[in-house]
Amino acid sequence: MSSPAQTFTASSRSVQAQARDAGAMARRAVQITAQLLKYTLAPALFVLTWEMLPRLGIVNPVFLPPFSRVAQAGWHLTVTGVLPRNACASIMRAVTGLCLATVIAVPLGMLISASRTVSDMLSPLLEAFRNTAPLALLPVITLVLGIGEVSKVTMVVYAAFWPILLNTISGVRGVDPVIIKAGRAMGLSPANLLLRITLPATLPTIFTGVRLALAATFLVLIAAEMVGARAGLGYYLNVAQANFQIPEMYAGILALSGLGLLSNGLLFWAGVRLRIVQWRNVK
Repeated sequence: MSSPAQTFTASSRSVQAQARDAGAMARRAVQITAQLLKYTLAPALFVLTWEMLPRLGIVNPVFLPPFSRVAQAGWHLTVTGVLPRNACASIMRAVTGLCLATVIAVPLGMLISASRTVSDMLSPLLEAFRNTAPLALLPVITLVLGIGEVSKVTMVVYAAFWPILLNTISGVRGVDPVIIKAGRAMGLSPANLLLRITLPATLPTIFTGVRLALAATFLVLIAAEMVGARAGLGYYLNVAQANFQIPEMYAGILALSGLGLLSNGLLFWAGVRLRIVQWRNVK
């Protein structure tokens, strides 16, 4: 049977533990609130400004409708399937072009880095095309390949090719020579040296190139879809602008921005999950 002093001591410890738990929960709530504010304050201010400027007559609401009208139009386009259908068409072209660009650029970048002769032979040609804007070649590619899917995917491949290629070359040339010498000293063949040392050491740089290529992909794709396409976000923006469907046009622009944000987030998540890079170095 416990004494009154022991009962009081146990009760006091219980109260202290509850106070500590309550304090920890309060600190955790403050941290979560601070994180939410950090990521949502700027977008909320942007939306609020967008909503108030046309309503106060500072800008013409015909050319810049309030955000609520744009959101309503976007919801209607989503429910009716217009935005999902066009977004899926753009996603398929972007993914196809990005994958093809990666498959072509990574081996070529490693070959250029490994062979001085190949680098010297291809350097003038690569420099000439690298400094040629993708949109400048849009009329040429459209004339040669037509207005079908091939021309649009080709534009995406061209735009995504250069960031991946240049980052691959930079990554291979940045591998520590001591590690390469150690691999050769261990008797690794050139193929094993490439697969076990060079490629893993270059993956973070290649990943950065793929992220840069992703941004270039959507920029070029939208322009390509405005020329002779029957589906895609670029095609829809062109149609909405031609028909003076201003809220619908802004809804398409927001859908494009959301698609770019989502794809970049998925690529970032994949890089972290595959341990290609540390998240602190990617953000």
